[in-house]
Amino acid sequence: MKHVDKPGRNVRILTYNVHRWLGTDRQISPGRIAEVIASCQPDIVALQEVRVGRVHKGHPDQAEIVANLLGMDLHFQPTIRILGEQYGIAILTRHPSEIIRAERLPSLSTGPSFEKRSALWVCVDVEGVSLNVVNAHLSLRSRERRAQAAALLGENWIGHPDCADPAVLLGDFNAPPYSRSYRLFASRLKDAQLSNPSGEPQPTFHTRAPVLRLDHVFVTKSVDIIAAAPVRNELTRVASDHYPLLAELRVGSGSQVSAGTQAEGAERELL
Repeated sequence: MKHVDKPGRNVRILTYNVHRWLGTDRQISPGRIAEVIASCQPDIVALQEVRVGRVHKGHPDQAEIVANLLGMDLHFQPTIRILGEQYGIAILTRHPSEIIRAERLPSLSTGPSFEKRSALWVCVDVEGVSLNVVNAHLSLRSRERRAQAAALLGENWIGHPDCADPAVLLGDFNAPPYSRSYRLFASRLKDAQLSNPSGEPQPTFHTRAPVLRLDHVFVTKSVDIIAAAPVRNELTRVASDHYPLLAELRVGSGSQVSAGTQAEGAERELL
């Protein structure tokens, strides 16, 4: 294995299912979501259920509103296109970045699927350290979700030679810790919330009665986890039906090992 020594960099990364900007008060407010994100002071943001379209004719696109309010660059991957509007996943970042891959994930549906589950891989330059970030929103169907989890860990995504350590895989996986999909991810990557210094991992869904840990931040071997927990306050309780999950990481310090060299036996065992 090749070892590379680099100075460490702290990075704050957030995953957030924004529920089409629709709050639990039934109000659509991209600005409120931007306020939530700004309060977390993240460097990188992974969003799911992003609605792209104009609330009023002649007004800016909703996702652009959020990116502009935050002063961040926006990368978007649609999963639904309907009546001139789009819906999907996005990555926002303050650092230089480029899209490496944006594609659909496997579907086991025999008929047409309304939403094409996808993933978005962006490489972010964090002060000279290349950090690979993969955002995904997985199926509600367990068997399909396992196929998508296997694909994300495979040769096109986390297992790709270019998706080298340090890397982060995050999003709304619809997979609580007792699920086979979660165990598949956890067999290959580190769950950031398991290193939460504030206590036990906390659920992220639903904001009215949080009982399920569906949103996750997984990291590769060299990434140090400083803290990770849902952000719970009066604003986040109403802004969406999911709590945002914030992780503070340290990347680029010590030895880095390509994710593609990790064992694949556990993946086959859990399918």
